[in-house]
Amino acid sequence: MSIFTKIIEGEIPCYKVAEDQHHIAFLDINPNAKGHTLVVPKKEVNKVFDLEKEAYHNLMDFSYRVAKALEKAVACKRVGLSVIGLEVPHVHVHLIPLNNMKDIQFTDKVALTKDEFIALAARISSEFK
Repeated sequence: MSIFTKIIEGEIPCYKVAEDQHHIAFLDINPNAKGHTLVVPKKEVNKVFDLEKEAYHNLMDFSYRVAKALEKAVACKRVGLSVIGLEVPHVHVHLIPLNNMKDIQFTDKVALTKDEFIALAARISSEFK
């Protein structure tokens, strides 16, 4: 069972941004940039291209909607999207507010307090449609 499945099942808390029947989006607790959000299908699948085609399209549609909310809630030049999946064997999309190229490089991280995470998740969630 992946750490994301434990989050989905409520065993581990998260700063949830959005959720539907098949997906959940929550703030990355080790973010590249303020607002770095993970979008995860609730069904545990290791690799993005192992998803059934319809599930892949639904994941991208849900990610699009989260990205639009993120763009409204966090000041940035654009929202970047990355699917890597090496650290957690459960498909996940990184949505990262970008102001420069280093924001997408997964080398520098930003630190946020618990209160900052809570406020940020609420702000993004309020923009989610």
